[in-house]
Amino acid sequence: MSLTNVTDWMNDYGTYDAIWYMKRLSGNDTLANGTHQAGPYIPTQILFRIFPSICQSNVENPDVYFDLYIDSHLDHKKVRAVWYNNKHRGGTRNEARLTNLGGSSSALLDPESTGALTIFAFSGIDSEETSTCNVWVCRNEVEEDLVEERLGPVEPGRNGWRLWSPDLATQTDLWRKGQNGSLPCRLAVHDLPPKWLDKFPTGHEIVDRAIELQTEHGLDPDNRLIKRRRCETELFHSVEEATVMPIIEQGIQTIEDFINLAQTVLQRRKARSGRSLELHVKQILVEEKVREDEQFSYQPQSEPRKRPDFLFPSERAYKDPEFPARHLRMLAVKTTCKERWQQILNEADRVPTKHLLTLQHGVSEREFRRMTEAGIQLVVPDPLQSEFPKAVRPQLQSFESFIADVRLLPI
Repeated sequence: MSLTNVTDWMNDYGTYDAIWYMKRLSGNDTLANGTHQAGPYIPTQILFRIFPSICQSNVENPDVYFDLYIDSHLDHKKVRAVWYNNKHRGGTRNEARLTNLGGSSSALLDPESTGALTIFAFSGIDSEETSTCNVWVCRNEVEEDLVEERLGPVEPGRNGWRLWSPDLATQTDLWRKGQNGSLPCRLAVHDLPPKWLDKFPTGHEIVDRAIELQTEHGLDPDNRLIKRRRCETELFHSVEEATVMPIIEQGIQTIEDFINLAQTVLQRRKARSGRSLELHVKQILVEEKVREDEQFSYQPQSEPRKRPDFLFPSERAYKDPEFPARHLRMLAVKTTCKERWQQILNEADRVPTKHLLTLQHGVSEREFRRMTEAGIQLVVPDPLQSEFPKAVRPQLQSFESFIADVRLLPI
């Protein structure tokens, strides 16, 4: 089927026998890192539900072949879903991936697809074995916005994947992801503040609670940021499950009620995705003794109608024409940076090099060159840097290193 419009594609494949697995392709999914394990990662609990026949720990690397159509790029392959399970025989590997995609000619392996929002629509989930999968690899920021407008934000990383089904009965099972209670910040209803059950907490409240659960002052800023962000994400989903699941389980009587509920959930997720990382960064700056309003300004105004996330050493210094521009720094914070890095180029005219902190799991060498040539310095938490191409890693700056630099700026 030839479809070139992502909206039409979502309408066509949003059938009631489908499960959509959504993720952002990492450098280890594509060929960006040149790793031997190239091929999209799929959590085993999803793969076992879609392909029950490969859930066999007594068989070495059980697999199944099926038709996969990448409709965004008009490509078709007979691909292999495989569970690498040698951990059950004394090895270390226990993960599922899609292989046999045909190398870099496939949009799923193309290094330029690193960071791209991707939907895998598996059909026939109630049949004996799923026979086909239709895929859309978002080709630009506009397509990603259209997907997230309908389905909510999808964040990078192994824990950032999302599932969706148009069947509410199925969605009830998918909502929980099988993780309830398995992580320290995945709280049961009775562990949540009672007032949160009456009124959904603000982003600040959830971030503050995540910091309480993962204080971790002994950790370096990079690992602290990663752990707290994961904790806050789990905490957010705990509150979401506690407040939304009862409504779903009681039954939604009208289409209007369903649409209103869905819009509320999606708007809340989008609002959280856009702000929480900034709040974590701000808190860690304060913990690292970088003084607000003296050594950094949060959401300042650099020029009329321009508000970068952070200015160093302060908005006051930035607006002082006598303060040397070489001592000014700007930090933008974006969970993902594919294409979106261009949004920050004009945020602080006096700062020629724009620092951008991201949690995206890799970029292609070509995309990185474009960023560098435009004056972008990527700040990537140290645990994520291994997912970037080897040639790029030496040019990345860790969050800890960035903090050390701005701490020395004159005020």
